[in-house]
Amino acid sequence: MGKRKRAAPEQTPQDEDQKLLPQKRFYRQRAHANPFSDHTLDYPKSPQHIDWQAHYPGVDPGKKPEYADIGCGFGGLSIALAPLFPDSLILGMEIRVQVSQYVKDRITALRTANTGDPKAHYQNVSIVRANAMKFLPNYFEKASLSALFFLFPDPHFKVRKHKARIISPTLLAEYAFVLRPGGIVYTITDVKDLHDWMRTHLENFPLFEPVSEEELRVEGKGEVVDAVYTSTEEGKKVERNNGEKWLACFRRIEVPRV
Repeated sequence: MGKRKRAAPEQTPQDEDQKLLPQKRFYRQRAHANPFSDHTLDYPKSPQHIDWQAHYPGVDPGKKPEYADIGCGFGGLSIALAPLFPDSLILGMEIRVQVSQYVKDRITALRTANTGDPKAHYQNVSIVRANAMKFLPNYFEKASLSALFFLFPDPHFKVRKHKARIISPTLLAEYAFVLRPGGIVYTITDVKDLHDWMRTHLENFPLFEPVSEEELRVEGKGEVVDAVYTSTEEGKKVERNNGEKWLACFRRIEVPRV
């Protein structure tokens, strides 16, 4: 007697969703990009020149991004935040061509696969290819953001490259400009030297004050903190290698009017 053929496993909705998602192997790209190079970017003259409806077609007109994922990589955090804040807009910013295209295609696939879900519809997340170190105020108005995320940024180990780090006194002035009072800057890295660099610069900047992980969890931001730790490709890689993650968060302070 011939052997009985094993029945093929039944396809689940999750399996069907997975088929729609883009495959990273088709989006090869170098790990880092020089932020000082001319990347031939198209950027708006000002936030008023942006048609956000083109990025968030299923969202009420007039809404603007509230959460900015700077150097969003493959979009893990941005996409994790979308169902946590279904009524707010999340924008990822990524300088690399292929990586930003991957995130764009990933969001399109998720929107198609989740059209009937009122919370995880992914209409509230988008991405722009942009150099945040040069053009952040071109995208965001003063005091318009509730949170800025800097997750596992390029360490730029060499001292002569430290000027290219995403946290610096000059750039902190721009971050303070776009962040509303009470808004949070989230930073995390697996490089202790970079953690100390970012924490020290933020501590020394007069418009930010440190806020502990425990305080954030008490304030109801535990899910955000968990996403910061675990949602990115880099964070998952650190976990696989049993590495350590260093978190530092800061609140934008209110400046009393004279």
